[in-house]
Amino acid sequence: VARADGVVLPGVGAFGRCVEALGSSGLTGVATDAALEAMGGGRPFLGICVGLQLLYEGSGECPEMLGLGVMDGRVDLLAGDVKRPQMQWNRLECRRDHPMFDGLGEEPWTYFVHSYAAAVGPDTVATCRYGTEVCAAVARGNLWACQFHPEKSGDTGLRILANFVEALTTVPA
Repeated sequence: VARADGVVLPGVGAFGRCVEALGSSGLTGVATDAALEAMGGGRPFLGICVGLQLLYEGSGECPEMLGLGVMDGRVDLLAGDVKRPQMQWNRLECRRDHPMFDGLGEEPWTYFVHSYAAAVGPDTVATCRYGTEVCAAVARGNLWACQFHPEKSGDTGLRILANFVEALTTVPA
């Protein structure tokens, strides 16, 4: 990991199990350091689904477990009278220009599978509507994270992943 040009923190499953897996593999500190480095403009970092959620201080899904804590706040159950998990395509509403979204069409659709989400905040670069406004992607420096699954999101997801690969080539060594 130390020699990688970038870091991807994927996530499928429960917050607590992912925290335990990082801890038992000795990668909690590595992931935290990589995320902080990216936030400061260093080596790019991409969190996907639970990989986004792990960046926060904790989750209502498993309140006794701590996240990496590099983003303020916690991840909570999707609000409102909605079916959980959200398991569907949803349109991204980009809140500001970001390299993650370069080359996307006017109405990009991505695929979500989740029951918990971070609050919309200053680092939120995209949202979607699912009952209420939901944080779909965050970014700070070279840290990018998405609640949706780009690898399951067709051409839009492939473009986002290609944009991340492009970011790997623009960071000075």
